Amino acid sequence: MSSVTSGSNNGSSLCVGKNNKQLVGKKGVWIKLPIELVNLIEAAVQEGFRYHHAEPSYLMLVKWISKTEDTLPANASHRIAIGAFVMNDMGEVLVVQEKNGKFKGTGVWKFPTGFVDQGEDICMAALREVKEEAGIETEFLEILAFRQSHKSFFGKSDLFFVCMLRPLSFDIQKQDSEIEAAKWMPIEEYATQPFNQKREQFSKIANICLEKKKNNYTGFSAAPSTTAFSSKKHYLYFNNNGNNNLKQ
Repeated sequence: MSSVTSGSNNGSSLCVGKNNKQLVGKKGVWIKLPIELVNLIEAAVQEGFRYHHAEPSYLMLVKWISKTEDTLPANASHRIAIGAFVMNDMGEVLVVQEKNGKFKGTGVWKFPTGFVDQGEDICMAALREVKEEAGIETEFLEILAFRQSHKSFFGKSDLFFVCMLRPLSFDIQKQDSEIEAAKWMPIEEYATQPFNQKREQFSKIANICLEKKKNNYTGFSAAPSTTAFSSKKHYLYFNNNGNNNLKQ
């Protein structure tokens, strides 16, 4: 595909020859450039490469060499976040006020939220975020709803999953670095906050949670599964809705 060789100029040089036998029958070239070879970026760009994505330890560059239409896959288009709906047996929900971000200083009580880490399952991310922000141990129950938005963080699209969790502990120990306050609040009080009532999406999520409290709503449960391409455990989320033929 490509080669990185030593040279006399700046200690390293990049060579992607047009007659390279390794490129015969290929349509695109990928170069994974380790951070210690950052001096080769200019040479790669001069050879017609463009940035594809970057990670802490490398930069990935690509070049389409075929005369056909460029079909190289784009960089990841979405980031994933969760909101945790944690309700105890008294109908109280776990809510927090944040020290940073858009909610700072607004007085709004919100669900614990956060981003899903690379390689992390959605259900596990929800448990982690609640533990980090409020010190509460929980059990995952369902995904109640999800939202897709666009042109969010660095122009990427965004998927936000509302996850219902069952609390296994109740003594709140808030995260001092990010959380201003945390408490258990009656779900009706959470839902009727002016902030939620005036914003369609927040209002709909609150109403879904209210219906779930009344057992009038069923979300998507998580079932361990594998794919045809890997034996690694994944999770399939689906609405069982009392169907005994759908075994988890």
